[in-house]
Amino acid sequence: MQVLIGRFRVFADVAPAASLGWIQRVLRPSPERSAFTRKIVFLKSTLCCQNPMTLRLSRFQWLPKRPSLSLRLTQIGLVITLGFVAIALLAPVLQAGGWLQDPTEFLDNPVQQAPSAAHWFGTTRLGYDVFARTVFGSQAAWQVVILATLFSLGLGVPLGMVSGYLGGRLDRILIFVMDSVYTLPTLLIAVTLAFVLGRGVFNAAIALSIAYIPQYFRLVRNQTISVKTELFIEAAQATGASTWRILTRYLFANVVQSVPVLLTLNIADAVLILGGLGFLGLGLPEETPEWGHDLKQALDGLSTGDVWWTTLFPGLAMTIMVTGLSLLGEGLGGLINPRDRD
Repeated sequence: MQVLIGRFRVFADVAPAASLGWIQRVLRPSPERSAFTRKIVFLKSTLCCQNPMTLRLSRFQWLPKRPSLSLRLTQIGLVITLGFVAIALLAPVLQAGGWLQDPTEFLDNPVQQAPSAAHWFGTTRLGYDVFARTVFGSQAAWQVVILATLFSLGLGVPLGMVSGYLGGRLDRILIFVMDSVYTLPTLLIAVTLAFVLGRGVFNAAIALSIAYIPQYFRLVRNQTISVKTELFIEAAQATGASTWRILTRYLFANVVQSVPVLLTLNIADAVLILGGLGFLGLGLPEETPEWGHDLKQALDGLSTGDVWWTTLFPGLAMTIMVTGLSLLGEGLGGLINPRDRD
């Protein structure tokens, strides 16, 4: 006989009626006996009875589950990302309190000074404080990439939903346009648009966003084609719901579940592309602290091998930020799609 009680699976050699009656008497609820006490009495009784029962517990049932590798990496990525967000938000506060130097000030600083107590990350060949420009560089990076992803989301998601739901000639035209843009390298599109639009936070954001619109379009369109055949969509159509109502109320929440993963990965990629634009002199204005531009200015000192700090700290900050965003994106993908988790 097999009896299932809570988490216990009991195999008894005694008669079924007797076993059930005995178990019910032992585990009968009473005010003075807690659930934990009844389980302990039950275990002791099974060890002392004449017809011993075989108690089989689930494997590793009482041991806490160890967090997976993807979950740990997600936590690390989240900590790194939040750290850079905090740095970007606190940079003006630290400057106002005198803890951080003005990143545009260079006349009063020594030239190419090594890291010291006065200048933690040293100074550049023009006298800029590397620590201040590295900290404020995170602020400029967040401004550009957030604007770029908002632009790409605002165009890619609605176009993908409309194309996937309506289909027909509009769908074919949009697919042709988006595939044409998608085949071009992201850096090539960003460099071309930045050269045409000029420098600036807004112009750099537009130059970055154009390359990411096809990715959101393809993702949302495929999800819309899959969801629009569900029964609740057909029921909404049968009740006479308008296309706008179906798209906004029934489809939107069901097709954007994977968008946060792509969003996080695109932000990491946008940080690198922005650094490339700054390195080529096509990103932000020269007076704006930006990691790519600072790396370009540090090339003259890097050739001698003596001035290493002007390239190390901006490059290290960019690498850590991109790594954190990538870990966060991969972890979110594992949480949203459990079957892909390790």
